Amino acid sequence: MANIEHLAKLKQGADSWLKWLARSNQKVIDLTNANLQNLNLAQVYLVKANLTGADLTNSLLCQANLTGANLTAAELIDANLTKANLTGANLQSAYLIDADLTQANLIGSDLRFVRGRSANFHSCNLIGTSLRQAQLRQANFTEARLNRTNLSETALAEASFDLADLSGANLFESELQSASFYRANLHRVSAVSAYLSHSYFFASNLSEANLTRCDLRWANLSYANLQSANLDRAKLRGINLKNANLTGANLRGANLRGANLTKANLCQVNLKGADIEGTIFNKAVLTETIMPDGTVHY
Repeated sequence: MANIEHLAKLKQGADSWLKWLARSNQKVIDLTNANLQNLNLAQVYLVKANLTGADLTNSLLCQANLTGANLTAAELIDANLTKANLTGANLQSAYLIDADLTQANLIGSDLRFVRGRSANFHSCNLIGTSLRQAQLRQANFTEARLNRTNLSETALAEASFDLADLSGANLFESELQSASFYRANLHRVSAVSAYLSHSYFFASNLSEANLTRCDLRWANLSYANLQSANLDRAKLRGINLKNANLTGANLRGANLRGANLTKANLCQVNLKGADIEGTIFNKAVLTETIMPDGTVHY
């Protein structure tokens, strides 16, 4: 349970709380399982505070300093964490339904197993963060920085990653059906066995991406850059690759039935063993392309 004195002082507001902290020289802030619903805690100082299981539903925490705080299993439903500092914070199993984390700093934080729908991470700094097995359907990661972020085994269907930077991110076995990656940077992303059917990748950068056994059926990758990408045994039925750059990509054993490769650049692409029944190659560049039967097209 929360320290009763800590809870009472905090409810007096951020300014009074900070002055009290300075006078009392508190080394440990204990707000375990505290009821902090509907409070105005804007710019509050809660560095390394223990907020395990705390209820912060509908609370205002914009520009709050929560560096290194423990928010394990905390309820942040409808909470406003705009521009909050959550560097190195522990949010394992937290509830983030409709939470607003716009421009928050979450670098190095732990968001494994977090749950919630429609959470807003617009322009967030999530570099090096772990969201492994997070369930964040319809989350908004537009313009977020997700470099080297662990998104493996996540449930992020219908999420938006438009203009986001996911270079070097791990999407192993993630569920991202109908997600949007408009003009996103996915350079060297690892999405082995990821589920990305019906997703939107218009003009995105997937150069050197590892998409082995990835499910991209009926996805839109028109004008995308897939140079040197690995799509070995990928499920690409009905995919739209119009005007895409696939130079040097590996599509060995991929299922391309009904795919649209109109005006795509397939120079030096490996299609050996690929299923191209019904595939449209209208005006595609096939220079030095290895065809399904192993012959080289010149």
